[in-house]
Amino acid sequence: MQSGHIARWAAVMGAVLLTGACSQATGLAGVGATLRSAVPSGPATGAGTAASPADPTPTPTAGKPAVGEPPEGDDPVKVPPPKLSKYTYTFPVKGCEVTYARKLLVLPKTTIWAQAGCAFVAPVDGVVDEVNTRNRWRPSTDAGADREGRFVTIIGDDGVRYLGGHLDTVADGIRPGVRVKAGRLLGRVGRSGNARDTATNLYFAISWKTGSTFWWVRRGMVKPWDYLDAWRTGNRTLSPREETLKLRAKLGETPRCTVLCASKQPKKPKTTPQAARSEPPSVDDDGDGGVVSVTP
Repeated sequence: MQSGHIARWAAVMGAVLLTGACSQATGLAGVGATLRSAVPSGPATGAGTAASPADPTPTPTAGKPAVGEPPEGDDPVKVPPPKLSKYTYTFPVKGCEVTYARKLLVLPKTTIWAQAGCAFVAPVDGVVDEVNTRNRWRPSTDAGADREGRFVTIIGDDGVRYLGGHLDTVADGIRPGVRVKAGRLLGRVGRSGNARDTATNLYFAISWKTGSTFWWVRRGMVKPWDYLDAWRTGNRTLSPREETLKLRAKLGETPRCTVLCASKQPKKPKTTPQAARSEPPSVDDDGDGGVVSVTP
């Protein structure tokens, strides 16, 4: 009897041991018991090899834009214009709205349209060269030397001569030989000279120094509008020096007059001896009694 129980107990224990041996291969509920470190880390090379888990989707890092979003742009960096010369220029009309032509109109000069009384200022550091405080122009003669009416010229430190004409008045203290800084008041915009029947404006011209008898050089030799554009809204160091000196070398210091040179020949009035004796002398049209002053 006892031997029968022992036999049954041995059979049960054998079954248990057999079951335990099988479970080491498959694990509970069919899940493999192989350790994770034993799984190859490389890609699958054949059937039966477990597939690698999908890579997780990256999340945006703090401070960096998400994938597909453009980065925020920085504020533009303001870069000063390049320095083109050692001289600094100022637009010749200060404190007023202006317009001016940007093309050749008869002479290489420009007319800067501005209200009466606007300030004509030195465009660059220099020395006053010529001053005309008297409006001597007459339509009957249209003398070339008088067409700008009251005017001031300066010789800039750049060696270039600048003319402002059709002035209403010349500023106090402005006379030949006076040194001026860029922006110094030279006169006030008007319509003297042959501008008397137009709107007020500044006759502005660029040339080189000559004697006062060569008035046609003073009226303008170098086209000024590119320089005016730069001084007003672009680069205040753009200088007409190189262009002016090159043109002077080509034409000479005193080239002959070629445009608007001749004056009108006034008609001789019929007079009697009595009328001739009573004819008044010619005077300035507004009686200011000014005179023309020029450097020797």
